[in-house]
Amino acid sequence: MSFVSDVPTVAETKLNFLKAYKRPIPSIYNTVLQELIVQQHLMRYKRTYRYDAVFALGFVTVYDQLMEGYPSDEDRDAIFKAYIEALQEDPEQYRIDAQKLEEWASSQTATTLVDFSSREGEIEGILKDIAERAGGKGSFSYSRFFAIGVFRLLELANATEPSVLEKLCAVLNINKRSVDRDLDVYRNLLSKLVQAKELLKEYVDREKKKIEERAESQKANQAVTTCLGEYQPAGR
Repeated sequence: MSFVSDVPTVAETKLNFLKAYKRPIPSIYNTVLQELIVQQHLMRYKRTYRYDAVFALGFVTVYDQLMEGYPSDEDRDAIFKAYIEALQEDPEQYRIDAQKLEEWASSQTATTLVDFSSREGEIEGILKDIAERAGGKGSFSYSRFFAIGVFRLLELANATEPSVLEKLCAVLNINKRSVDRDLDVYRNLLSKLVQAKELLKEYVDREKKKIEERAESQKANQAVTTCLGEYQPAGR
């Protein structure tokens, strides 16, 4: 998953997504998805781009939080697949790598997380490779999803103190100011999503109540009509 010689346009990537998933997506989700796929397209087709597991964890984290509460789990998975494949990448690898990192980070402490370079292991090797490339020894392109992936590692290790983030950024050769900036954007996005979903829930609840009230009114009218139909005045 590195640079692609025949780079598609943003419009082509969006079209590929729409072709792969043809069902309508509620606007509260679709608006953000369309913004994300444009951003990720630009990241994906940078000449310095190279897929890595931390980036995958960051995107999976954003996607799962965005799509939390989606009406159908099956559709949510299908949208994920269509989205990643539209970017000419492997959705299964995203999920597998994100899960590996989550499991690893959950067993770490603040100290062991930052000290990954002194140990051997699959995840340690991934992080060492990122640190080397970010330090100028290979292709590396920092992105917002990478920053979110880093923060997710800290969350899972219960090590979200600013000092730990600073140390982890240092050993990964990542600019902490960039990470802080992108995490602020991420938190702002989450806050807006929560508000939007609350408004959507209120709207759905109101509409549901109206439907129930109409149904009750119809039942009452039918009952009255039935009673009147059954009532036959006695003849003289």
